[in-house]
Amino acid sequence: MNLRVGLTGGIGSGKSTVAARLVELGAELIDTDAIARSLTLPGGAAIEPIRATFGADFIDASGALDRARMREAAFADVDARRRLEAILHPRIGLDVERRVAASTAPLTLLDIPLLVESGRWRSRVDRVWVVDCSEEAQRARVMARSGWAEDAVRSVIAQQATRAARRAAADAVIHNEGIGLDALHREVDALWQHTLAPGG
Repeated sequence: MNLRVGLTGGIGSGKSTVAARLVELGAELIDTDAIARSLTLPGGAAIEPIRATFGADFIDASGALDRARMREAAFADVDARRRLEAILHPRIGLDVERRVAASTAPLTLLDIPLLVESGRWRSRVDRVWVVDCSEEAQRARVMARSGWAEDAVRSVIAQQATRAARRAAADAVIHNEGIGLDALHREVDALWQHTLAPGG
């Protein structure tokens, strides 16, 4: 059995921590953000299309995407974000399919931050698991981790799917608020065991 599970959650939800635990348990992780980053490094497959679409100002001195400049443009302009997605998403999708086909793990974990928002990933996975916490917890974690201002975190959260929308799309919800790492691991372990059990 090679079960495809899409893992998602809002910024600061603890998705990376959950993914790391699932890898420890035997899942193979395919991180769509990491694929996107590789596409926008010097010599990456998306660099020339980005240069042609947005101009040389969006490529830094090393030949990589100027991520800060693009982030600012994409958040400010919906059309810019759509043009960037039109470049990245097909390439990410092809890479994901290649990696899934090569996976020999019992469970292939697709880490997809915008799974609910995109609408196109649901048909590519067998299950959707959502890491869930309150917006207050999200803000506190991101501000502590990244040093972002609260307004910047609020802006990102506002552009992501609502907590209710993510929960509605979930086959399983992993609760990550007010609990320690050990308790989170026990929750993830139980979900893993239930999913891979016969009939799970």
